[in-house]
Amino acid sequence: MADSGTMTPHSEIITPDDSKAADVEMNPIPDIKAVEERDFRHRQEFQGWKLAWLTYQSLGVIYGDIGTSPLYVYSSTFTSEPSHDDVLGAVSLVIWALTIMVTVKYVFIVLRADDEGEGGTFALYSLLSRYAKLVQYDPRHSELVRMERYNTNDLQKPNLMTRSIMERSTVIKWLLKVVGAFGVALILADGVLTPAQSILGAIQGVTVVNPSVSISATIGISCAILVLVFAIQPFGTSKIASTFAPIVIIWMLFNLTFGIYNLVMFDASVFKAFSPYFAGAYLVRNKHDGWLSLGGILLAFTGVETLFADLGAFTRRSIQISWLCFVYPCLLFSYIGQGAHLMVHPSAYTNPFYLTVPPGMIWPSLIIAILACIVASQATITGAYQLLSQIMKLSYFPQIKVYHTSSTFHGQVYIPIANWLMMIGTIVVTAVYNNTTRLGEAYGACVILVSFLTTCMVAVVALIVWRLPIWVVIPVFIIFALWDGMFLSAALSKVPHGAWFTLMLAVILTCIFILWRYGKEQQWEAEESDKVPLWQTLTLHDKQLQLRSDPEGPIKRTRGLGIFFDKSGSAVNTPTVFLHFLQKFSAMPEVTVFLHLRPLSVPTVAPGERYTVTRCFTKSNDSTNQPIPNCYRLIVRHGYTDEIITPDLGVLVLDLVRTFLKYSDVTNVTETDALSCASNSQVIYIVGKEQLKIEAERNYFRRMILYIFLLIRDSSRTKVQSLNVEMERLIEVGFVKKM
Repeated sequence: MADSGTMTPHSEIITPDDSKAADVEMNPIPDIKAVEERDFRHRQEFQGWKLAWLTYQSLGVIYGDIGTSPLYVYSSTFTSEPSHDDVLGAVSLVIWALTIMVTVKYVFIVLRADDEGEGGTFALYSLLSRYAKLVQYDPRHSELVRMERYNTNDLQKPNLMTRSIMERSTVIKWLLKVVGAFGVALILADGVLTPAQSILGAIQGVTVVNPSVSISATIGISCAILVLVFAIQPFGTSKIASTFAPIVIIWMLFNLTFGIYNLVMFDASVFKAFSPYFAGAYLVRNKHDGWLSLGGILLAFTGVETLFADLGAFTRRSIQISWLCFVYPCLLFSYIGQGAHLMVHPSAYTNPFYLTVPPGMIWPSLIIAILACIVASQATITGAYQLLSQIMKLSYFPQIKVYHTSSTFHGQVYIPIANWLMMIGTIVVTAVYNNTTRLGEAYGACVILVSFLTTCMVAVVALIVWRLPIWVVIPVFIIFALWDGMFLSAALSKVPHGAWFTLMLAVILTCIFILWRYGKEQQWEAEESDKVPLWQTLTLHDKQLQLRSDPEGPIKRTRGLGIFFDKSGSAVNTPTVFLHFLQKFSAMPEVTVFLHLRPLSVPTVAPGERYTVTRCFTKSNDSTNQPIPNCYRLIVRHGYTDEIITPDLGVLVLDLVRTFLKYSDVTNVTETDALSCASNSQVIYIVGKEQLKIEAERNYFRRMILYIFLLIRDSSRTKVQSLNVEMERLIEVGFVKKM
């Protein structure tokens, strides 16, 4: 229903060869929803063979990092030959770290805090933003955000107070914004270290069988493998995961069998380490040194954050099945078996994996370890793609090119520029740190800090999204916060010894994210003046179309079809490029189409659901709703494999409008004749080119921030040349906005 303040157009969904258009709703001016249920992102769920296949793929990506930790955990924990009791204590800490941190916290709790199937700290922030009024969305995409804020009466008083405080406090809003961005930055910084740490750990195993191998040779081989790892990323997550999964499976089986061998051949009393008493006794006995050694223990669960970050590429069920049924028991036996060996031969702590392999298995284990460590790099690389795609959706990073690599699993993506920058950073880190011990000093801080931030944000999710009672949330939060804090305090002691590098890199990335977001918010504010309903722009006076700002004469008509690229897709507002075109020329094409491209998170959209053609309405001089002659809106919903902008775009648009008019019950002969004339004349494409300028009265600090924002924006924005249309038919309409 139309009211006095908003114009609603006539809607019909059609296709160029639609033979069932007569079944379409034909009310003169029906109520239209600019965004429909199909436009929202939906969580993918799989069962049967697809779930089994995705579970198999997850082994080839997610567990390479956490699965290769047995190579260096004990060597990073002990600085000298450990005593019998110290071995028991360290094994106990590893067992309970894997159980509490990975199994209980991440697999059973954190993985449930997804945002429509996506994971990571920024997904937590996005999830909170849909259940509380915390963030300003891009006006062009705000309608595509599924807000699910609970009614006041649906929340218990403590939960409601928590949400109210968050929504009213500017400080808390900024804190959540920074925490979400910082979590992404920490994982990206961790993604630079992980490939270096894992591959160096594998290549250093060569020194066990050939101690004469030099450090420079180790670094050179590691860098060559790193280049190979990043070079294969364009093949896509699905192909890489399917290829890597057998390597991880064999590696895990090696860990399982080697662990059983060591338990049988050495000291099976290490099973006592399942009692948490030995973990506590280890910390009490070793005091300060025991606390510092936690920095080595936490390496046992490095990579746990990628279980959550890679959730968008896989699913919760596939990750839970692969961890609980395979990876978790294999790792437990590996660490317990190494502990059994160390109880008898404590000197083996210097290279805890290779010095505990059964006789005759050193070379096979070395080869599989190197291959497994190549896979270890994949976990954080894939996670980096997922997180970058998330922050771009909420305008915390420029829109760079993202490739979807699977038509079955929609969340699997590849980002070229991120891939090559990470490769350069990883090679530099490998050359500078040159061994796993020094890398371990820089490595653990990011992991445990991300885990602590995740604990805090999931606690808030539990209150305002899951609506759990506060007396349940607070005790659980305290337990996990203390557990995280114990490891975090030990990891922060490494800051002067190398962890400063990753924290500095994370802070720099966070500043870039926040800077870009601030610039976008200022841009949206500057563009607010262009949000003008079409009926406030145009009016019908004595059947003549006029500008309300210039009622002296009718708007001139130029020959042909004019296709205006409309970024907003609003059902009522005037497209910005059309508004400025009218202001400059007081003219419009004989047939005008506002074209809006709406990308969906699916591989393809069926032709019958792809196109929506509507009329454009304004008000006449007697304030009645009137259709604007020969003016239409066209929404094109498309998937990431659909090609829409082609040299034949004009022909497609003409066919769509012609079919719309054919089955419309309000079409007159003039419209049909005008469309025929336009089809025999010319087709022009009109795009807007916005230039942002900084207002002179802004203070110096803000001017500097906005200046950097504009530099990044101008270097990353999409060029007109990338439009796959005939260049001689393309028109740019420039306009200036002041921030």
